[in-house]
Amino acid sequence: MDSFPVINMEKLDGAERNVTMDVLHDACANWGFFELLNHGISHELLDKVERMTKDHYKKCMEQRFEEFASQALEKGEEMDTSNMDWESTFYLRHLPESNISEVPNLEDEYRKVMKEFATELEKLAENLLDLLCENLGLEKGYLKKAFNGSRGPTFGTKVSNYPPCPKPELFKGLRAHTDAGGIILLFQDDKVSGLQLLNDGEWIGVPPMCHSIVVNIGDQLEVITNGKYKSVMHRVIAQTDGTRMSIASFYNPGSDAVIYPAPALLEKEAPKQSDVYPKFVFEDYMKIYVEQKFQAKEPRFETMKAMETITA
Repeated sequence: MDSFPVINMEKLDGAERNVTMDVLHDACANWGFFELLNHGISHELLDKVERMTKDHYKKCMEQRFEEFASQALEKGEEMDTSNMDWESTFYLRHLPESNISEVPNLEDEYRKVMKEFATELEKLAENLLDLLCENLGLEKGYLKKAFNGSRGPTFGTKVSNYPPCPKPELFKGLRAHTDAGGIILLFQDDKVSGLQLLNDGEWIGVPPMCHSIVVNIGDQLEVITNGKYKSVMHRVIAQTDGTRMSIASFYNPGSDAVIYPAPALLEKEAPKQSDVYPKFVFEDYMKIYVEQKFQAKEPRFETMKAMETITA
């Protein structure tokens, strides 16, 4: 695991900035994933989020999951488990409007803490997008502007728990997929592992690290960067011991944002490389993604390209 990219953001302010930016560029280009330390979100806030999330699962979601689990295990090998995930989840929306006050069964203090956490993550996501702009030679703010649409970006959080699974050979925690959106920030359990990414044909575990934020590239950033930065397949393996907490926040384009490769990057490409990715409205891509989430991304790009040709 020594080679998995880990970036200490404090080094961006000192003599090691250039080396750190090189590590970030390599991570985006060759891994699609990296892990951040000293990212500016306080350890105290992260500890609160973790404690309250685990308490909420115990109080409000564990029993329901156990009912599902007992039914699934009872049917066992008789049922097709290839389309099932061994996870318990709920969703929060932050932008363009928050729905945190409407999500049932959340204690007021938990709502408050998750709002504060979302604000910090939004700032971190926008900071990261500008660092990516710098590495790509794009003007500062280009990626954020590309995400905006008419109402700004969309931003939401999937709160997941992956309980112990007595038959991990039958169930995936979460099936392999790429993420549809822009940039994803994950606060994951620092004791129970399970997240893996596909790198050079090999599944590699993402190391659990205390107070870190794991970041990965979504399909939209791959398109905007004309493939310089790649979204990669990743999955969660069900574990026999321990419940893994996963809080994944998705900083995505607005629903009506028009996504296409940055012209400044296309100018530097050979003609063949400048015609690989389509131009489309993010909402249209999402309609296809919902149906094909657990399939390869390339056919989705091809479908959008065909739609582009038809409407041109």
